[in-house]
Amino acid sequence: MEKRAFVFLATGFEEIEAVTSIDILRRAGVSTTTVSVTAELVVVGAHGVPYTADKTIDQIKGQKADALVLPGGLPGADNLYACTSLLAMLEEQNKENKIIAAICASPAVVLGATHLLEGRKATCYPSFEPKMLGATPIAQPVIRDGHIITGQGPAASMAFALEVVEALTDTSTRKEVAAGLLYKE
Repeated sequence: MEKRAFVFLATGFEEIEAVTSIDILRRAGVSTTTVSVTAELVVVGAHGVPYTADKTIDQIKGQKADALVLPGGLPGADNLYACTSLLAMLEEQNKENKIIAAICASPAVVLGATHLLEGRKATCYPSFEPKMLGATPIAQPVIRDGHIITGQGPAASMAFALEVVEALTDTSTRKEVAAGLLYKE
């Protein structure tokens, strides 16, 4: 069965983290939908790069995905946290033990603030560690604890996306995609 991922885009998202995740998930054969958390499809990243999302969050209401992916960036992470529809989806995803992946500021600003990291090991952009409420911060590029995957920041984007691929598919697919990217693990 084909796996499905939603990558959420909010004004001020970190472009490297978003586009790397989208690209690598699609290379792995994961049906990946980019979702604007606003009423507009065009979302401008933290560095002024406009991106046209596939859908708005209202257009995916009631739909499920195997993974919810949250890029970081500022004010992107704050804008993700301000989206009540997204927070409801994260709560449901967590109840179903389905993959939630967040990188950079988002593990702290979104997952920490919603208590989804309580009792878990996690990583984030170092200056945001105090906001990862209830988590045990680990200073590594990527941490997977159960169905929650967290990444430190832009430099960890490829490793983060490959971890999501492995969680959705298998180790063989991860290695195949990494090899095609000339990525050394």
